[in-house]
Amino acid sequence: MKVYDAASIRNVAVVGHGGCGKTQLVSALLFASGMVNRLGKVDEGNTVTDYDDEEIARRHTLAASLAYAEWNKTKINLIDTPGFGNFFSDARAAMRVADAALVVVDAVAGVEVQTEKSWNAAHELDLPRVVVLNRMDRERASLERSLVSLRQSCGRTVIPIQLPIGDEKAFRGVVDLVAMKAYTFETDGSGKMTEGAVPADLAETAAAAREALIEMVAEADERLMEKFFDAGTLTQDELVAGLKLATQAAKVFPLVCASGLANIAAQPLLDALVNYAPSPADRPFRALDAAGNEVSRPADDKAPYAALVWKTVADQFAGRITMFRVFQGCLKADSAVQNATQGTQERLGHLIEMQGKTQTNVPEIRAGDIGAVAKLKDTRTNDAIADKAAGLTFAPLAFPEPVLAYAIEPKSRGDEDKINQSMHRLEEEDPTIRYARDPQTHELLLAGQGQLHIEVTVAKLKRRFGVEVNLKPPRIPYRETITARAEAHGRHKKQTGGHGQFGDCKIRLEPLPRGSEFEFVDEIFGGSIPRQFIPAVEKGIQESRLRGYLAGYPVVDFRVVLYDGQYH
Repeated sequence: MKVYDAASIRNVAVVGHGGCGKTQLVSALLFASGMVNRLGKVDEGNTVTDYDDEEIARRHTLAASLAYAEWNKTKINLIDTPGFGNFFSDARAAMRVADAALVVVDAVAGVEVQTEKSWNAAHELDLPRVVVLNRMDRERASLERSLVSLRQSCGRTVIPIQLPIGDEKAFRGVVDLVAMKAYTFETDGSGKMTEGAVPADLAETAAAAREALIEMVAEADERLMEKFFDAGTLTQDELVAGLKLATQAAKVFPLVCASGLANIAAQPLLDALVNYAPSPADRPFRALDAAGNEVSRPADDKAPYAALVWKTVADQFAGRITMFRVFQGCLKADSAVQNATQGTQERLGHLIEMQGKTQTNVPEIRAGDIGAVAKLKDTRTNDAIADKAAGLTFAPLAFPEPVLAYAIEPKSRGDEDKINQSMHRLEEEDPTIRYARDPQTHELLLAGQGQLHIEVTVAKLKRRFGVEVNLKPPRIPYRETITARAEAHGRHKKQTGGHGQFGDCKIRLEPLPRGSEFEFVDEIFGGSIPRQFIPAVEKGIQESRLRGYLAGYPVVDFRVVLYDGQYH
């Protein structure tokens, strides 16, 4: 496979609401670019990026998946991401290593909850965005209505660079407002494209839309604005260059139209990504220097290597697959590298280009590209693989805390150890799940982002590792506490001849605010209790508070003051 330099790469996170057709659109892009010889379909379970059994069964993307298209001497890395809130952390991680987001919007539904969430996440990362109105061939699909929805939620700088040819089921192509050409497609799903003149019935509408595009592009650049005021328009070259710069600066967000399932307008979308989305060479990356300060660096493949691990996949056959983006330098197969986060050294075996689940070995991965490697020992998601000479690490990806937990128990006896091993592998793959034994109830708890997240994790346990578990509501770990001050007196007396044993101590219990847990205060003065015995008193109180007086639950949020005693 050809190795691309940074200027010839586009890293694109495909994001949007669940069910808007992201995976089907990616499938159309791969087919149009000749990467696959047939158009995969979600309903048939044969797309490149939804290859997991659970994804095929549910017909929804459940984890980010990497594929690539080669188009006009450019490699376009496409990260297909989940659209459901339970799995949104994968979309965030994908955007962290992308240079642009392809925001997919259902042309019938318009902007939805996860559309806004994806848009806001891209905004936080200052990520350029291209919007695609998908499913333009559906009943009630509407550019006008969707554009109103987009501008209300995402701002007025979302601007069409294409117009649809044909409405709803009659949708058969697009008018390119930059080139002022029409591209029509066969309706048999072949994707065969014909270039022609703008249809007469769309000429006036297209001319007005092009003027609006020119004005929007001019607004984003003072120099172009002056030319626009002087000449009343922009030249073709000025429009193309201005649109590219405005898109890359996240000042203008071009909107295109397509139908992934009907395989209409995939080629113009690929052109838009190549022409307007930034390459890694256009976007200096952000990292942390040795002092922890944020710095900006170019994607220089001659610099010491620095890469970020953005995802880990627990493959039942290949073991751990580590996915990374090289931000600078070059990683070579069969070489030793430094894990700057863990302070350890790793040995890279075969470097991999991922086309969904299909792996192709490559000799090296250069700055700006995304790849993978199998069977690293100590490297996990969020780790920086960086040469000491680079002196760089990366701000960690932020993952949400779990919101729902279940107790799990094996259906078969003796599977508990197998559960532990399997769950730890799934935790490496999905940092948003938590698995632990509750110290009070002694139940095994599985926590995640919601009901669907838990169900999918349990399904992975069964399918990948052969472990079946039952889910049940966890027992509530009740606590006891005190509400008023009290005193207690304890005496130990043992006479077995000779001097015998005698110990006496007095304590005071005081309530504390919620969340304070426990405090022990030593107020012994004058040696009424020898110093060497005081730790034993505290230990006894600590042991006793684990079994409360009311119902046997741990006692919390109180202070014990040891204030007097005697012994002999």
